[in-house]
Amino acid sequence: MSYATTLELANVLLVDDDPAARLTLKTVLEASGYAVDSAASAAEAVGKLDENEYDLVLSNLELESPAAGLKVLAHAKIMPYKPATSLIESYRQGTSSPSDRRESVLVEPEDVPDLLGKVADLLSLRVTRRLHRELRLAGI
Repeated sequence: MSYATTLELANVLLVDDDPAARLTLKTVLEASGYAVDSAASAAEAVGKLDENEYDLVLSNLELESPAAGLKVLAHAKIMPYKPATSLIESYRQGTSSPSDRRESVLVEPEDVPDLLGKVADLLSLRVTRRLHRELRLAGI
């Protein structure tokens, strides 16, 4: 008898107004086994957050306005399913990356192993937080 196993993929919402960066990151994440939904604007992302449940939300900081990405992440954080969240930053050829990076900011798409490691870390942290919250609510 043969048993087929099905992997349950983490659902990721990727928000970036740059089509090339969005497609690159979406392709990398999907090739690594993640189910990826994408949005090109903050408004589109908020609509998707309200309609679907995501394990991780990755948003570029600057979308249609300088801080629209922060608004997307703030909306994600109030969702009852509590997705992990992070800013992403894509650098176009000819620009330099900032020297002062915060841990919550994922780096350029060219650094695929680091990117995937950070995604896995964010998802792991989400699972740990959810478990602690459930144990605390259960009085354990």
